[in-house]
Amino acid sequence: MRFPAEWEPQSAVLVAWPHAGTDWAARLGEVEDTYIALVAAITRFQQAWICVADDDLQTYAEARLRSARVDMERVRFVPFDYDDTWLRDSGPIVLRDGDGFRVLDFHFTAWGGKFEAGRDDRLVESLAAQGVFGDAPRQRIDFALEGGGIETDGAGTLLTTWRCLHERHPRAGRADLEAKLRGWLAQERVLWLDHGYLEGDDTDAHIDTLARFAPGDAIVFQACDDPGDPHHAELQAMAAEIAALRTADGRPYRLYPLPWAAPIIDQDRRLAASYANFLIVNGAVLMPAYGDPADDRAATVLADAFPGREIVQVPCRPLIWQNGSLHCITMQIPLGLGG
Repeated sequence: MRFPAEWEPQSAVLVAWPHAGTDWAARLGEVEDTYIALVAAITRFQQAWICVADDDLQTYAEARLRSARVDMERVRFVPFDYDDTWLRDSGPIVLRDGDGFRVLDFHFTAWGGKFEAGRDDRLVESLAAQGVFGDAPRQRIDFALEGGGIETDGAGTLLTTWRCLHERHPRAGRADLEAKLRGWLAQERVLWLDHGYLEGDDTDAHIDTLARFAPGDAIVFQACDDPGDPHHAELQAMAAEIAALRTADGRPYRLYPLPWAAPIIDQDRRLAASYANFLIVNGAVLMPAYGDPADDRAATVLADAFPGREIVQVPCRPLIWQNGSLHCITMQIPLGLGG
């Protein structure tokens, strides 16, 4: 078995449409605009599979997408009554298993029991029962793990943060957690970061807000070059940790630091505007944009890290109001998986 990297060929990207019964209710119009822009970007390159809570929501979402001239031939709606839309964390983690696939269904606890997640924890089971994954077997694993908390290079190396895994499993030691991750995720080694956080992030330092693999033994990471910012010392320490990491054959990684956006404050609360929360699709990288001058600089960095891919900016300022961004609301589906 093998855990494919995100830049490998994909069938689709899975999302869930926001509605008034989710945490987006207070700012639903703004968030819907972001989802429309996201689905429009995805369908330029591949299919978008959209979870909808009921038939009325599907009709509404379809009308909004059609009015935005989205390619509906590349849209598939999947019924499921979810708690919220953070599918990176409640969605499937897919391994390649020989010529087929294995769909891992980890226990989703809404980031350590911070919110209600009973329906979201049944998402993968429901999708499998509807035949979304074809005949690929689903493996339920009674262990709290979110997709945003792990990052793989597709060649046997996993990158994660100690802060997140330790919060979920405070009685487990690092060696125990590493053995479990290596076994379930078919990894040869686990690289841990002990530093790095973002104000406004309630995931306990998910790796996908901080550092990501790129092809050719590279790491793209969120930097902070403002000594007056409260993140500066911690992200500088994280940058030093990343610089000290080595590839499986002992070489330093090629490093791509992302620029730092100016603080975004909402009702006296700092929001987590990370450029590391990008999504890789077939032929492109979809990048969160925050209406900041650093957006274009971040796009340049990502173009260097992912040569040959188009960099598409998606307006994500509404998303960080609920403490996540572009990667957090999506989950890629590897090419060949799907019924």
